[in-house]
Amino acid sequence: MAKVSGNYEVLYVLDPRMGEEDTAALVARFKELAEGRGAVSEVDEWGKRRLAYPINDLEEGYYVLMTFSSDPAFPAELDRLMRINVSVMRSIIVAKDA
Repeated sequence: MAKVSGNYEVLYVLDPRMGEEDTAALVARFKELAEGRGAVSEVDEWGKRRLAYPINDLEEGYYVLMTFSSDPAFPAELDRLMRINVSVMRSIIVAKDA
């Protein structure tokens, strides 16, 4: 039988040069996308942190960890949307349960 829903975590790093309103709007947009296809458990904004290595000559990034449950097809769509958004520097989506 096919899996109906799964639990996932996404950690993404935003460009720290964005303003507070733009950052909040982008975090809210990704949260709304996840809520539209499932349920969001938690959005933990870690804020600006030093990167392990420079990305596009930037030493800092704005980190956000979101925990959600959705159908198995949604994480691929979320990953696609994050890859085409120029404000998202890096992202990773992990299935919490196998």
